[in-house]
Amino acid sequence: MKNNWPLWEVFVRSKNGLEHRHFGSIHAADAEMALENARDVYTRRNEGVSIWVVESKHITASNPENNGELFEPAQDKVYRHPTFYTLPDEVKHM
Repeated sequence: MKNNWPLWEVFVRSKNGLEHRHFGSIHAADAEMALENARDVYTRRNEGVSIWVVESKHITASNPENNGELFEPAQDKVYRHPTFYTLPDEVKHM
């Protein structure tokens, strides 16, 4: 019998990381099973502190062929590039 479970994308935050990174994909019947399977498959050596799973059908991605249209307009907005801000010493990880 063929498995028709949905595809889930797995994101894991490592112990020394500040962000979640895409680790791969799994099939699971629901979100709880996806978390358990992701833990078993992608964090067997206790390298993660947090796991996110997102059903693949809920991800909207940009088209790499149209990246100019999507990313180039930001170049004309200098306020989006914080190169002229002075950060206080208390601010970490920026």
